[in-house]
Amino acid sequence: MKFAVFTVMMPEYTPEDTVSALQKHGYDGIEWRVTKIDQARLQDKPSFWGNNLSTVDAESSEERLLQLKRLADEAGMAVPNLGCYLKVGDLSAVERDMRTANLLGAPSIRIGVPGYNRTKTYGDLFKETRAYMEGVQELGASYGVKALVEMHMNMIAPSAGLARRLVEGFDPERIGVIFDPGNMVYEGYEQYRMGLEVLDEYLAHVHVKNAVWEPNPNRSGTADPAWRTVSAPMREGFANWPQVIADLKSIGYDGWLSFEDFSLSAPTEELLADNIAYIKSLL
Repeated sequence: MKFAVFTVMMPEYTPEDTVSALQKHGYDGIEWRVTKIDQARLQDKPSFWGNNLSTVDAESSEERLLQLKRLADEAGMAVPNLGCYLKVGDLSAVERDMRTANLLGAPSIRIGVPGYNRTKTYGDLFKETRAYMEGVQELGASYGVKALVEMHMNMIAPSAGLARRLVEGFDPERIGVIFDPGNMVYEGYEQYRMGLEVLDEYLAHVHVKNAVWEPNPNRSGTADPAWRTVSAPMREGFANWPQVIADLKSIGYDGWLSFEDFSLSAPTEELLADNIAYIKSLL
């Protein structure tokens, strides 16, 4: 298996510093965070989903994208996927990000999946997303870029079973799934190996992080949830990474493991070193 970092977890690093740090700690690739940069937040303290310096602007020039590709190439690092932030139905943004993938040398991008918040039925959201994915698949064939659905809490594909239902019938060379055991702590847990078997040929990428359930410190009455889920260090959360790795090996997975540690349990530099050492110890 090969190791990358989704740069959302490195908000205080510039792209140049990101490449240097990942090379230093023995990673094989970089999963760039790709989104429009909010100019109004550039003076904010760096944060995962705010002023994240380790972000490729979705509106970057071709010159800048080729510069980043040279940077990765010179460091001997691949770009296995782009962590894009896309909305269902916006095919023009999908096309833009697929062009970005071509320039950065990435074989795949993450696409949009709708959230589930009880305002629309699952059935309506499912139909809407499948129609969007038809267009995504056509674009993917044109650009030679695979589109990935991430298993994610509070969305319509939190589990392997629901993700498989969403992608069923699409060309697995063009549409795939990001398996995410850390997100499954929040919602969508299934036995890891069974989930991997369900995904089968649609398994395309794996995200690596952890989370834990804890008593809700903000509970003010019985109507409030008694528990909440928060990010946790890789070795301490509820996701059983020794079992995940064993199950990935059992099905012959030899693709990418991409870290996105949101635990804030240590400085980023320490997490980069410790996380890869921990997962390598399980192989």
